[in-house]
Amino acid sequence: MIALITGTSRGIGKSIARKLLNEGHEVIGTSRSTNHEFPNNENYRHIACDLSKPNEVEKLKSVFQEAEIPEVLINNAGMFAEADFDISDDEWLANWDLTMQVNLRSAGLISKWALNAWKKAGIDGRLINISSRAGTRGDTQEYASYAASKGGMTAFTKSIARSFGKHGITAYTIAPGFVNTDMAQGSIEVYGEDYLTKDLALDSIAPPEQIAEISYLLASGKLKHATGQTFHINSGSYLV
Repeated sequence: MIALITGTSRGIGKSIARKLLNEGHEVIGTSRSTNHEFPNNENYRHIACDLSKPNEVEKLKSVFQEAEIPEVLINNAGMFAEADFDISDDEWLANWDLTMQVNLRSAGLISKWALNAWKKAGIDGRLINISSRAGTRGDTQEYASYAASKGGMTAFTKSIARSFGKHGITAYTIAPGFVNTDMAQGSIEVYGEDYLTKDLALDSIAPPEQIAEISYLLASGKLKHATGQTFHINSGSYLV
């Protein structure tokens, strides 16, 4: 199995890449940096790509034009930036546009390339989109752009599942709550640990390895008939 995973430099993406590599699969990973976490693994290939820049997203198009194309695409890369409704229109729209570019527009375009390549080659491709609890529940107004982008990703996934299933292509959404990554640590530093844990049914936030486990299961193709579904991993903080 070959998987293209965006955002493998840290957190959830890094954990997913490590899981697939440990299981003996090939991973093509992306991040803004030319450096990566798996320099000694011959099954890992890195592409430096800043998804906030449309011309750099184009670098990934050729991945689906190669002799051996990935049969798994995991859109994991994302951003989370505050934009209060009290700021100027220009500032607010700049945040909105950047968030949509990174979280939704780039993922949609990469998915388009993958879907067309899978159809043409007759590959039973698996698309996995890493969304968020915020995509279903919403978020505070400062992070409305983030919630909107993740809600869009969930709806996009369902549309793919409904439209491409007859071609053997499946699509899934994983919607984590807070995950124990450096992004969560940043929120703890700003808001305090209670901000992350007060709504949990469990006594801790999820480790990124749990997101990696379900990502690997979905990537394996063993849950074909769950196509279109959203898998919520949020420590019981939001129940659907």
